[in-house]
Amino acid sequence: MKINDVILQTVTKIVVFIILTFGVELFLSGHNNPGGGFIGGLVLSSAFVLLYLVFDIETVRKGIPFDFKKIAAFGALLAVGTGLGSVLFGSAFLTQTASHFNLPVFGETELSTVVLFEAGVALTVVGVVVTIILSISEDV
Repeated sequence: MKINDVILQTVTKIVVFIILTFGVELFLSGHNNPGGGFIGGLVLSSAFVLLYLVFDIETVRKGIPFDFKKIAAFGALLAVGTGLGSVLFGSAFLTQTASHFNLPVFGETELSTVVLFEAGVALTVVGVVVTIILSISEDV
C-alpha cells in the first residue's frame, strides 16, 4: 500500500526552489563573503537529497536525468583546469582576474575567474553528496 503524500510533495516542490535559489546566492557571493563553491554545493545537493527522500528514485531520475558521478568528475576537471589555465598563460597556478558585471537578478556583481574554480568545487560536491546518498539508499 502506497501512502498518498500530496501535501509533502507539494511543499517540497516549493522548498526545493527556495533551497536552489539560496544555494546559487551562496555560490555567487562566496568570493567576497562567507559562502562559495563548497557551501553552495552542499546547499544545492540538499535540494536533490530532499527530492530523493520525498519522491521515489525512479521519479526523480526521470525528471533529473543526470549521472551525478559524471557531474562530480566534470567538476573536479573544471577546478583543476582553471589552475592549469593560468599556467598556460604564463602566470602562477590558480592566478585570478576580476571584473564587475550587472546581472539581471543580482544587480552589480563582481565576477572573477575564481568563480570557475568555485563552480568546479560546487559541481564536485553536488555529484559526490548525491552519489553517496544514492549508494546508501541502494543498501537499505
